[in-house]
Amino acid sequence: MKKNWNLIKWISLIVIFGFMMGCVSFPVKPSESNFKVPTVSLSHVEVEHYWGYWYFTDKAKPVKGEAGVYGAPLDLAFIFEIENPNSYPVLMESLKFTVGFEQFDLNTGGSSEAMWIPAGKTNEIRVHAMFDAHTARLSLLVASGFKVKETGKSPWDLLEKWWTGAPEFSFPVNVSEGAAVFKAGGVTKVAGFKATFP
Repeated sequence: MKKNWNLIKWISLIVIFGFMMGCVSFPVKPSESNFKVPTVSLSHVEVEHYWGYWYFTDKAKPVKGEAGVYGAPLDLAFIFEIENPNSYPVLMESLKFTVGFEQFDLNTGGSSEAMWIPAGKTNEIRVHAMFDAHTARLSLLVASGFKVKETGKSPWDLLEKWWTGAPEFSFPVNVSEGAAVFKAGGVTKVAGFKATFP
């Protein structure tokens, strides 16, 4: 009888151990076949710093400093959500994108800050892009001259519209040519993204 009792205890322990091992999940290792590319989506854009709209040439006499060509700065913050669909953490190594006002590409933004995204979670990253009216005007004249002409407006008209309308986002801000580099366990993937706000 004592032998049967010991046998029952051992069988019970083996069954309990087997059940517990079945409940334990072993971590999945990243591989080329199971690495799902994380999703990058634009949550929103914020006007981080705003100084109004103005433009000075070197004919304006400064109270202090050197005369030059200066345009009002505009600092926009782009808030992205990075979703990791994998069952293991993923490193976002870098993120870059082109910024356009309406159909005109004016600047690039990016971050080379490494960020770990936990398994099955979503992180948020804020990326600043600094604009100034002088550089934007040059971009419109040189890179987009024909497109500007097709609108029937001058670069000055567009600049004033954008800089005065920025606080209310009265025009679309486009994110294009976005690329984020992700790594896990020696595997590298690139996620493309684009968006328009609002």
